[in-house]
Amino acid sequence: MLYLWLKALHIIAMVCWFAGLFYLPRLFVYHAMSDDLPSRERFCIMERKLYRGIMTPSMTATFLFGLALLKMNPMLFATGIWLHVKLILVVILAGYHFLCGIQLRRFASGQNSHGHVFFRWFNEIPVLFLLAIVILVVVKPF
Repeated sequence: MLYLWLKALHIIAMVCWFAGLFYLPRLFVYHAMSDDLPSRERFCIMERKLYRGIMTPSMTATFLFGLALLKMNPMLFATGIWLHVKLILVVILAGYHFLCGIQLRRFASGQNSHGHVFFRWFNEIPVLFLLAIVILVVVKPF
């Protein structure tokens, strides 16, 4: 029963993390388009609160619950390569998360060098990871 609770909490934390991964780059789009100081300051506050208050704790919880699931069922590593690929994608996604943090600091310091079109494309990256990770977990293609 504990395993199922951990799995549920892992999924909930992952959903919260992805919500932030989808929304923060969208805020970057609007931030890059803003041209007045009050808007830029407001976006900095929104971005910081989202990143520090929701995204990073959700990512941490996703990792902790995932590790707990692996500890409770170490045979998952032997079930196929799908888990290894998933974990590699999650590590790369964590890198994307930290890239968002770097970009957040660039906006806060007034050093953003990208336009809104760049962030529109940047915003699509987590969608690809979500598709791949969910397919790996549900379908287990290999």
